[in-house]
Amino acid sequence: MARPLRFRYSPANWSEQRVRQEILGPLRSNIGARAATPRFDIGADWETHRFEMQNGDLALFARNGEEAYWMGNTETPSSLWKTDKFGWEEVPYHVARWNQRELLATLHETDPWLADYPYLSWFFLPVFMSKDGRNSTRAFFREHAAGFPDTGRREATRYFEDFLESGVLDDYRSIMAGKLGTSNHVDRVRMSAAMGEFIAAKILTDAGYEVTPEIEVTTGHSLDYRAEDEETNRLVEVTRPQPPANRAAAGPVAAVRDTAETKTDGQLAEHGGGAVLFVDCSSFRDDAWAAVRGEQPDLRHRPAVVYRARPNGHVEGYRKGSVPLEFGDTIEFFDPS
Repeated sequence: MARPLRFRYSPANWSEQRVRQEILGPLRSNIGARAATPRFDIGADWETHRFEMQNGDLALFARNGEEAYWMGNTETPSSLWKTDKFGWEEVPYHVARWNQRELLATLHETDPWLADYPYLSWFFLPVFMSKDGRNSTRAFFREHAAGFPDTGRREATRYFEDFLESGVLDDYRSIMAGKLGTSNHVDRVRMSAAMGEFIAAKILTDAGYEVTPEIEVTTGHSLDYRAEDEETNRLVEVTRPQPPANRAAAGPVAAVRDTAETKTDGQLAEHGGGAVLFVDCSSFRDDAWAAVRGEQPDLRHRPAVVYRARPNGHVEGYRKGSVPLEFGDTIEFFDPS
């Protein structure tokens, strides 16, 4: 499975003739490539190329006489096989900006409805335009409302658009966008779990905490977030039970207990305690959540917060143990804590 889009770097001079011979020629022979006029100017002293394939793949190439950068969701020409790979933040601004504009225009041409969500389009661009995941990741938002049940794609996508527009995860874009994955099929369970981490980040941010994802701990594991303010510095691990209809456990209460226990016996047991467990039930339909709300099942790990978010911004839930985080009115708690 290909990874999210990254750049290949060639520290060499690429002439127009060399581009035709070593890039366009092989791609044309193998998968029917054609040279298309780039849609945007790059500026500075760079020359640009856009290659479109008969199967819908796309490749972009920028060169300046001393070095060159390739990005594509297609096969890589053999002349670039041994080149190093770099992230979006590691390449010259003009190169990253030009690639972004070309890819966004293509994305919105293919899926026009995403144009209404420019920040989400930009944030998930490395997977929305990836080789293997470009169809599945877009379909997850378009057809599965990003994991929210009983809601439309626009309401669900607007929820994440509004949060991502805050910019709190911009510095971690490559890590967080990649969590959605680049599988060639829609894995609703895994993708919904990934979006559960975004919901957790929104809850923590709305509660006034600065969030840092993927915190490495001494056991060699990584926990999902560090939540900090002037007085608090806490680790948070997020888990998302599968909706009862998608699992063998008998009902939503068992789903919550079993999922939390799996996390407790795994990363949290290795960590040795101290982290706050977030159990995100946002995939549950109303009736399943009503059962959890009524019983408020106990969990082996404490402190823990069990909650369900809706795309209108409302979050409700309950706590177990002494939770060292303050949520204000971000979560409507129905427990007596």
